[in-house]
Amino acid sequence: MLYLALLIGIVSIVITDKLTQAFKLSSIWGLIGQICASLVIIMVGKLEVSHINLGNHFELGYLTIPFTLLFLVGFTNVMNIEKTQNLSILLLPFVSLVCLSIAAFFIGYSFVLVMGICSSLTIMFILLYGYFTGKVFVGRTLTTSIGFIIAVLSIALIKTSIVTIYIPLFTLALPFTLYYFVKDKFTSIQSITVSTLTAILFGVLMFIVPFHIMWYLVVGLTIILVITQFSRKYRFI
Repeated sequence: MLYLALLIGIVSIVITDKLTQAFKLSSIWGLIGQICASLVIIMVGKLEVSHINLGNHFELGYLTIPFTLLFLVGFTNVMNIEKTQNLSILLLPFVSLVCLSIAAFFIGYSFVLVMGICSSLTIMFILLYGYFTGKVFVGRTLTTSIGFIIAVLSIALIKTSIVTIYIPLFTLALPFTLYYFVKDKFTSIQSITVSTLTAILFGVLMFIVPFHIMWYLVVGLTIILVITQFSRKYRFI
């Protein structure tokens, strides 16, 4: 059922984005489409985070749906691209999806593993097709759809271990924020290269640093990202 919910969610986001662009509607309609897609994941796919385990077991109770909804919508918009971008920017979500797939393999979560591999291969196909033909351009609809998939896979893993929130934060949100920070100082390719190498570095750390240390990194990065949201330049929520 979760596979069907994810498909419905992606279709909802694509249709909403296309209609918003075609009729030049307010971006709020795109956000409404993302909220509807997220609610499909929660209600139809039965995917939500009802508790957090940090040594002690914390039940979220009435905050379960709001927390899950905020996470899904927030990370759907991590790659919040208004204008057409260099195709190489897809290397960032590719790294994140590979890390999610590896984590799912060790945890034994087949849904995340299958969707992670399929999404990674799809991005790789887009990259290769664009490289050889030069006809593919990265726009808001594509990046929003990819962001939604990563958000759903991340929520699925967080149900198993809250520490896995590290993956979307350190391998996508932070590198993408870094990309915006350095893109005015370097060429587009250089900025993407620096951001991608950063994502790979943090991805490797995920599998060699003990989880109890990783949690402090997650908390620290979350604080930094929250602070960056006060600046429109680095905002993704």
